[in-house]
Amino acid sequence: MKKNNQLDLLENANNLNIREEIDKYIIYWRWFIVGIIISFLSAYLYLKYTPVQYSASAYIMIKDNLKSGISDELKVISDLGIVGNSSTNNPENEIFIIKSRKIVGKMVDSLELNIRYLSDWGLKYTESYGNNPIHINFLNKDDLYHSIDTAFVVDILNRNEVSLRSIEGDLLDKVQFNEVINSQELGQFKIENNQLNETVKGETLVVIQPRNYVISSYSSKIEITALNEFSSILHLQVKDYNRLKAEHILDEVIEQYNLDAVIDKNIVSQKTKSFVENRLKAVGLELSLIQDNLKNYKTENSISGYGPEAQIVLESNSEYQAKVNKLKTQLSIIKWAQEEISSQLYNNEVLPANLGFTDQTIAKAISEFNQLVLEKNKLQRFAGPQNPNFLALNTQIKVLKEKLQASLNNCSKSIQIQISEIGIEAKKVKSKVDKIPLLERGMIDIERQKIIYSELYSYLLKKKEEVAISLAITVPNAKIIDVAYSSDIPVSPQKHIIYLIALLAAIFVPFLLIYIKLLLDNKLHNRKDIEANLDIPYLGDIPISISSNGIIVNREARTSTAEAFRLLRTNLSFMLPKSKSEQKGKTIFITSTISGEGKSFVSINLAATIALTNKKVLVLGLDLRAPKITDYLNISDKKGVTNFILDDDLQIDELKFNSPLVKNVDFISSGLVPPNPSELLLNKRLNNLLEIVKNDYDFIIVDTAPISLVTDTLLVADSADMFLYVTRANYLDKRMLIVPKTLYKEKKLPNMAIVLNGTDTRGGYGYGYGYVEKEKKSLYKKIFSF
Repeated sequence: MKKNNQLDLLENANNLNIREEIDKYIIYWRWFIVGIIISFLSAYLYLKYTPVQYSASAYIMIKDNLKSGISDELKVISDLGIVGNSSTNNPENEIFIIKSRKIVGKMVDSLELNIRYLSDWGLKYTESYGNNPIHINFLNKDDLYHSIDTAFVVDILNRNEVSLRSIEGDLLDKVQFNEVINSQELGQFKIENNQLNETVKGETLVVIQPRNYVISSYSSKIEITALNEFSSILHLQVKDYNRLKAEHILDEVIEQYNLDAVIDKNIVSQKTKSFVENRLKAVGLELSLIQDNLKNYKTENSISGYGPEAQIVLESNSEYQAKVNKLKTQLSIIKWAQEEISSQLYNNEVLPANLGFTDQTIAKAISEFNQLVLEKNKLQRFAGPQNPNFLALNTQIKVLKEKLQASLNNCSKSIQIQISEIGIEAKKVKSKVDKIPLLERGMIDIERQKIIYSELYSYLLKKKEEVAISLAITVPNAKIIDVAYSSDIPVSPQKHIIYLIALLAAIFVPFLLIYIKLLLDNKLHNRKDIEANLDIPYLGDIPISISSNGIIVNREARTSTAEAFRLLRTNLSFMLPKSKSEQKGKTIFITSTISGEGKSFVSINLAATIALTNKKVLVLGLDLRAPKITDYLNISDKKGVTNFILDDDLQIDELKFNSPLVKNVDFISSGLVPPNPSELLLNKRLNNLLEIVKNDYDFIIVDTAPISLVTDTLLVADSADMFLYVTRANYLDKRMLIVPKTLYKEKKLPNMAIVLNGTDTRGGYGYGYGYVEKEKKSLYKKIFSF
């Protein structure tokens, strides 16, 4: 069974007729024409009223100091150890920083992008950026200013006066230029005139948006990409409705990013500068005090100098003392650094750099520590405490702290050993100093202190100058390769893309609607639908008639519908039994599945068609429940089959009648609608009626009741020579075809054949000859009727 299903599928696939599939859509060609008109009109209106956008671009290079080295100008001071020590910059991190709310916020504040001036605020507005006729100057840029969300109209009345109106047109105020305005909603502000040399009257729409909203908007608009995976050159791009504004946005973002980078780099230098200045102040006070003591000592003791031997001993002693003091200075710096590290257990701050440590390992560790702290502080602005990079930096800082503490401890012990060794040598010299006369020895002590503090003061002055140079030569992170520039050609909306989308929509949308319509359509439409579901002989199809008259067949009629009945008449001769073909009384019963399929219409017009061949034809109405024959003939109800069955005295000749609409055809209507039609059809009087009329007429066309609703037709089916089963196109549900299929299979209706009524000639299933009737339709019906 499964194999048979697969074979059926393959056979159906091979039988697919592409032309037929295309024809299903071609008959709806009006939909595609309407779709094209609507789509292109919509595209035109969209392009007409949508503000155009321009794209600005800029290129910068993120500097890598470790790889790029230092410039020739800075090489002269490279021996001071204050340049060329920065670490490499990660372009991905820098992209994140450039687009951060901090940098974009500074750009928004600098350019005042939360205030917009529109010269035309209709469907297509124009922003007056760079040539604003007015400027709104807020005197207090506080929280109220940053949260304003409003709009109002400023109308320039003359050179000195303007009026403020709401969007609805209500007058709010009339003020002078530069007059301070106090507003509860906006705070204090004034309106400045940017056109001092000329007076241009006109209206300007001022739109003020909250700062946070504007920052979020431009953070998403600014696009930054690296040229490739291994490049430190970044491409910055932004789209805006004003070219100049787009260029200024990129230039200002780069400027603010560089300023922020310079501030970060100067943190260490500022910390070092503060430490050195404090030490200079303290050492300077000590040196001044020593100099005063030396002067006073000489004055009080009338001493102008000391002897050569004392000079030698003094110099030796001073040399040892200088070494000790230098080591003690190193020791005090180490102690201070240890205290700083301990105090920063939870709050990391940078340490002063370039303090003159003789141990280069410590200097390098401090430089690495400061770099990690700066990176952590930079990342902390944008990342949460659980960020993997943030946690990694914390770990590195912690490890480096422990390493730095160990190095400082080792260095401290080494210095203390050196101090002890120098102290031994100093004692030997001191014994010689003790032999110098008392007065000279006192002066030597003071002189020695002076020399020590002088050297220390000179050392700190040198460090101060180094820090000053470091602050002066701090360079930004980004080197500008190309400043922001934009093209005269808008990037959005793009006309060719919009019109292409309109064309695709004009084709796809009607196609989709038609496809859904066909997919949901379960109606019977054409002969192919019948042959795909039924094995019943097919006699032909009757095209739909637009005539208001139900009788469409006469000798002069040449319409496609009339010709279809003539073809049906011919095909009937092949369906009738040969034994009956030359005899009188050939009975053709006409039925349908449900009411409204046109069996009465087919019955009368088929009778009229047969009558054209000079045959005697009778149309007998056996649809006792819903008779239609008299309605088609436009005559009042007459006595019919029901009356004949109920009245034994009634003769057949009293039932017959004619109509001027149908010549040479007699009619017997169904008569009154009885309460028990099924029982009446079993009456012998009906059989007598049929036997009598068979002797008088060549053809008896019997209009019966719909077979799926009642059993009336089945009760009289044995009296038929053939059954003409009428189905109506675009009306009957395909699922209802199971009714004629079952009747044919079970042979309940003798000599059964199918005729399709109401077909549409536009679908390609009508007749290629005859006059096609044309209905006068309104424009709406011409477009949307199918």
